[in-house]
Amino acid sequence: MKGDAVKANVLSVQEIPRADRHLMRALKVPQEYESLGIITTDIDDVSYAALDEATKKARVAVCYAHSMYAGSSNASTRLAGEFIGILAGKDPEEVRSGIDAAVRYIENDAFFYEADNEGGVKYFSHCISRAGSYLSKVAKVKEGSPLAYLIAPPNEAICGIDAALKAAEVEMKVFYGPPTETNFAGGLLTGEQSACEEACRAFESKVIQVAEYPIKFCT
Repeated sequence: MKGDAVKANVLSVQEIPRADRHLMRALKVPQEYESLGIITTDIDDVSYAALDEATKKARVAVCYAHSMYAGSSNASTRLAGEFIGILAGKDPEEVRSGIDAAVRYIENDAFFYEADNEGGVKYFSHCISRAGSYLSKVAKVKEGSPLAYLIAPPNEAICGIDAALKAAEVEMKVFYGPPTETNFAGGLLTGEQSACEEACRAFESKVIQVAEYPIKFCT
């Protein structure tokens, strides 16, 4: 139903307490880190935000984060899902703390939502009040900056991004042009927290409007 939250599911969590140096070099992990934590889920953008949260709650770094092609409904195996993320830390306890923080965020804080009653259009309109080390690097903003994380299907996303930029004093730092690996689109916008929240509301409203009137010019 329209407005219902679509929650991500954590599919697997694994820990490598002392990872082999050849693997660490392949992942471009700085030498001071020795341990890895691996997580897969069935929704990618929620998980990117969750890994960023982990960097704020534990002394970990995101060393690998990728979406799977075509999305979770076309996952190649039961545990592959739509996303894989890897955290690096100096010891297993820090990695475990980071993974725990990411899982809590996925379960309690970040969700996609249904834009229509048929369940055919889903969107992610999420305000991050203070970006951690991961997303601040992705967006090329100062760590701690607010971000509006906006994702939807391609048509809806482009219309929604336009609405968000017009509605609030925000700047687009990253544009995820279609098709992404999961065939969605969107972007990362920054500004004051209140402006990012306003951008999220405008994006959400426009995505819902397009979903309701898909074959009509929306003004």
